[in-house]
Amino acid sequence: MRRTTSIFCQMLSIIPKKDFLKNVIRNGSDRYSKGFSSWEHFVSMLFCQLAQAKSLREICKGLKSCVGKLNHLGMYCPPSKSNLSYANKHRPWELYQQTFYDLLEFCRRSSPGKKKRFRFKNKLYSLDASIIDLCAKIFDWAKFRQKKGAIKLHLLLEHDGYLPSFVHITDGKTHEVNIAKIIDIPAESVVAIDRGYTDYELFYKWSKNSIWFVTRMKTNAQYRVNKNKKVPKHRNIISDEIIEFTGYYSRQNCPIELRRVVVWDSENNCEIVLLTNHLSFGATTIAAIYKDRWEIEIFFKLLKQNLRVKTFVGTSANAVKIQIWTALIAILLIKYLKFKSKYNWSMSNLVALLKWNLFTYKDLWVWIDNPFEKPPDKPDYQKYLSFWDSKKDNKVIKGVVLV
Repeated sequence: MRRTTSIFCQMLSIIPKKDFLKNVIRNGSDRYSKGFSSWEHFVSMLFCQLAQAKSLREICKGLKSCVGKLNHLGMYCPPSKSNLSYANKHRPWELYQQTFYDLLEFCRRSSPGKKKRFRFKNKLYSLDASIIDLCAKIFDWAKFRQKKGAIKLHLLLEHDGYLPSFVHITDGKTHEVNIAKIIDIPAESVVAIDRGYTDYELFYKWSKNSIWFVTRMKTNAQYRVNKNKKVPKHRNIISDEIIEFTGYYSRQNCPIELRRVVVWDSENNCEIVLLTNHLSFGATTIAAIYKDRWEIEIFFKLLKQNLRVKTFVGTSANAVKIQIWTALIAILLIKYLKFKSKYNWSMSNLVALLKWNLFTYKDLWVWIDNPFEKPPDKPDYQKYLSFWDSKKDNKVIKGVVLV
C-alpha cells in the first residue's frame, strides 16, 4: 500500500505525542508562545540532527523548501530564525530530557539483549565521560581552562542494545568521579570503567552495595598478594591474584580484598593490569568485560561524527543542552530502526541514508529492510490491448482510454 507520509513523519510517530504534550504542560514550555509551539520547536531541532544542519539558516531554509510536506509533521509553517533562536534560549531543556527518557523506555522493549558471549545474567554497563570543546569567548559560561571552554557529557551505557541509560551534562571542570557517586546503579550490576574513575571510597561503596566494577589498576598502587588463582591455559591471562591495598589512604578507604588480573595485549604488545571486586568470575570473562567497554567510545564517536554536537546553533547554555538532548533522542530513534531492521546496517550508513530520504514518501519499515530495492518495471501495455470497449469503440489500458 502506498504511504501518504514521509519517512521523517513516520519516525516522529515513534515518539508518543500525548506523553510529549504532557511534558510540555508539566514544564510550562508553551507559556507565552505565539504561533510557534513546543512540538514545532522539537521537530525543527530533530531536523537539525537528522539533516545535519549547521546553522539556524539551514534549519529554517531546509524546512521552508519542504513546506508542502510539513503538515504531516504537525507544523503549519516553517520557523523563522528569530523564533527558533528565542525558543532555544528560553524554553526549558528539561522537556527534551524527559522526552529522551520516555523514548528510552520504549526502545528497551525492542532491544535485542546482551551479546551471547557473556553467560552471566548480571546487567552490564560502561561508564565514561567525553569533553565537547567550545570557544571560551562565545560560550563564556562553559568554564574549563583559561583560554578554552568545554562541557562534559557523562554517560552510562547499558550493554543490552548499547543504549544510554543515564546522561548528565556539566562544565568541563567537573570530575567524572563526582558524577559516578550520584548515579543510581542497580545491585548485582557490572560496571566497566577506565582508570580516571579510580576512587577507593567509591570502590568500597559499590562493593558494600553488591555493585561489581572492572577497571585498570593504577601503576603506583601499593598492595600485597594474599592468594594466587589458577590461570587458564592457552589464553592471554598472565596472572590472577587476590590482593589488598597496603597504602595508608587506600587501605583506610577500601579495606577489602580485590582481584588483580594481568592480561597480555597482543595487538599493542603490552600488559594490561585489571582491578575488580568480583572474585568468582573467570579471568577471561573479566578481560572480555573490560574489552567490551570500548562500545562506549564507539557511542561517543558516533555522536560526535554523525550528529550535531560539535557545532551549535545557539550560544546560551540552554540552547546547547537542547541540542545535545535532541542528538541523544535522534540516537535512540536510529537505534530503534536498527533493532527493527532485517538489513545489516552500520550506524553511520543509516544516518547518511536517512539524511537523503527524510522527505521521500516510502514505507519506512519496508525501506529499512531493503533500502536499495529497485523500482518496479514499467507495465507491458501490449497485454492490455485485448480489452475492448464496444460502446465507445476504444481500447482500454488499466483504466486509461486510448483513442
